[in-house]
Amino acid sequence: MTTSKSEFEINKTEEEWREILTPEQYKVMRQHGTERACTSPLDKQYAAGTYLCAACGQPLFTSVTKFNSGTGWPSFFNPIEGAIGRSIDKSFFMTRTEVHCSRCGGHLGHEFDDGPAPTGKRYCINGVALKFIPEETAQ
Repeated sequence: MTTSKSEFEINKTEEEWREILTPEQYKVMRQHGTERACTSPLDKQYAAGTYLCAACGQPLFTSVTKFNSGTGWPSFFNPIEGAIGRSIDKSFFMTRTEVHCSRCGGHLGHEFDDGPAPTGKRYCINGVALKFIPEETAQ
């Protein structure tokens, strides 16, 4: 999948992305890679909060929509309205729905139709593509 730079609010050169992303984040978010299953600490993170795009900081998912899919990647049943874009991914001899940040185009993961109610969707997301911000506790 190739995306036009003009499609997104945030546009950077590949050199600029390399400066702000770790090598693993760059591989996943700019080259459509996948982190190894069960390696992200965010897979088992269930505290209240918001998951942001690691590249641009846009809020993508809330902890209310997170669930344990047993796949080894953070999974959600619904994104924040307007936060993700979709495209067709025909790699690995199959057709899948790729999801990316609607603001910067960073590859996040894939959408599947085997999630829980109420949406029936599973957004299987690379943990390195996310930044978790815990909800502030009231004092």
